[in-house]
Amino acid sequence: MSGQMSKARQIAEIAFNKTQSQFLERRRAVQEQDTETSERAAKTLRLRTARLEREQAGTAIAVLRTKNNA
Repeated sequence: MSGQMSKARQIAEIAFNKTQSQFLERRRAVQEQDTETSERAAKTLRLRTARLEREQAGTAIAVLRTKNNA
């Protein structure tokens, strides 16, 4: 390829690079958002599981106390 590009070619290259940069930036932003959503869902699941385990442990303790007091 020659060292010199025509003016039209230069304009086309600049436009393409701008469009490609916008596409890549949008893609990066979507990936970040997806990652944050996945992390939030995992944290919510972990916290929900811990809460349910605490509730079940509390219920088991209450049942044992009731049996021991009866």
